[in-house]
Amino acid sequence: QGRLVDSGGGLVQPGGSLRLSCEADGFSFSEYRLDWYRQAPGKERELVAQITSTGQSTEYADSVKGRFTISRDNTKNAGYLQIDSLLPNDTAEYFCHARSPSWLGALDVWGQGTLVTVSS
Repeated sequence: QGRLVDSGGGLVQPGGSLRLSCEADGFSFSEYRLDWYRQAPGKERELVAQITSTGQSTEYADSVKGRFTISRDNTKNAGYLQIDSLLPNDTAEYFCHARSPSWLGALDVWGQGTLVTVSS
């Protein structure tokens, strides 16, 4: 049923910007917390940003703080990750993730991933 579709990745120069999108279908997206994870080859998956279901509160990993901005538009069942001042170490597969509250079963929905490559 429910799914998330990631998009927006690509090849970007260091210092550049990129906007990732995450489109939800088949579940109550507005009831779910939204996260963005990333995973580079040979490295563990890292939670880089999260936003509450209403968009009222956000959190960021120290490695991306000040450069990444997570947002959502519940009217469009979509989430976003704006990435600025890209660094080569930002190169990774990026995944959006949504999690329902406990009263909805603490369910998880994952996007398929979108690749971000930062290189000159």
